[in-house]
Parts: sequence; structure tokens; C-alpha cells
Amino acid sequence: MRADQWAIAGTAGLNPTQAHVLTYIAGRAEKGVRVGAIAAQLGVSQPTATDSIAALVRKGLLTKAPDPEDARAVAMRITQAGRDMVRGIGLVITATERALETLSDQEQTELLQLVIKTIRALQIAGALSPQRMCVTCRYFRPNVHNEAKTPHHCDYVGAAFGAQSLRLDCSDHEALSPSDEALLWRSYTTTFPELTTGYDAMDIASRSELRQLEESRLSSRGDARKKE
Repeated sequence: MRADQWAIAGTAGLNPTQAHVLTYIAGRAEKGVRVGAIAAQLGVSQPTATDSIAALVRKGLLTKAPDPEDARAVAMRITQAGRDMVRGIGLVITATERALETLSDQEQTELLQLVIKTIRALQIAGALSPQRMCVTCRYFRPNVHNEAKTPHHCDYVGAAFGAQSLRLDCSDHEALSPSDEALLWRSYTTTFPELTTGYDAMDIASRSELRQLEESRLSSRGDARKKE
């Protein structure tokens, strides 16, 4: 369904990131949204979000306005043309999304973790094609920070993030081999042993193996550059 929506958005001159930004802001009433919050929602760097926002402003779909909570800050608001675009391409906030917003932050995080576990189990069973999730991506570094709210790290954007920001579909995803993916999953489930599917929580030896794997990748990358 989401792929169909993005295809429709493309015919309207929007790329997937722009469509996602527009959808997100459209569901935030009239108070507007700061760029940082938009980047966090999309799971991208702030410069990437800024580029998409600038394009939407040029198209007349978004406008900048003072943040009602801080006059020194800028918030992005959707224009009437933007709302017409959202309705026209079918990117409306669904009843399901509104229902999810009634859940607490903790409940939403727990639900996301269960969805991730379910998707992975279906992929292992061959019942679902590979999904571009954080937990199967070569850039994902689980549980490497001591901050409880942002324990994970994305090497692609170079930023720490929390469980609530784990993505189910990321355009920057790079897949791992099945064995590397299993190792990454074990590392991720160290903090959430109840999510483990067919593996015990990661022990010290496994952590060492993961570090060696990453060092090997970096070394291979360096050798390849020297040959070039």
C-alpha cells in the first residue's frame, strides 16, 4: 500500500521523502513542526530533511512560520496547496495511525519491537520478502551507547537514536549476509531478550565476534581503496 502511495506521489512530482514529510506535517494541525522533529520522524539527517523541506517550500506546499512555543525558532506548516496535494495523492492520516497516537510512547515502542520481531520471523520462514529494516542493515550498531533513550547508532547518518526511531523501511538500507544478519540480531536483542528468535542473548564471545567482523569490513574497504 505504501509503495502504491509513493508511486502516485511520484506522478505528482514528489519523491518518497518529500511525500513522507508532507504527510507528517499534514497530520500535525496548525502549530507546525520544527526541522529537527521532521528529521527524527523520518530517521534521516537534518540536512537531508532540510533539502526535502526546501523543495516543498519552492513548490508552495509548505511555508515557514515562527514556532508558537519559541519565537526564535522556525516551524514548518502545510499550505492549502499542500493539503490539496495530500488529499489528491491519497496520503491521508489513516484511522490506524490516529489510533496509534493514542498509545503512550512506551506502548508505541513495545509495539514497534514486536512488529520488528514478527517481520523478521516471517522473513526467516520465507513468508515475506526482505524488508529494509534497521535491524538488518550494515549501518546499524545496536546498544553501543550508554544513554538509555538513545542506545543505538546509525553509521550512515552518524547519529545515535532510540528504539522508538527504528525504521521498518529505509531507502538507505544495505543488506547483510544471513550469518551477519543473525549476528546483528543477537546484538540487538541483548537488551531485549524477549525478542530473541532462535538465539540466546549475546554473550561476551559473540560481542567480540561482532567487533572482529566490523574490523574486517573496514580493513577490506581500505584495501579496496588502495587498489583503486
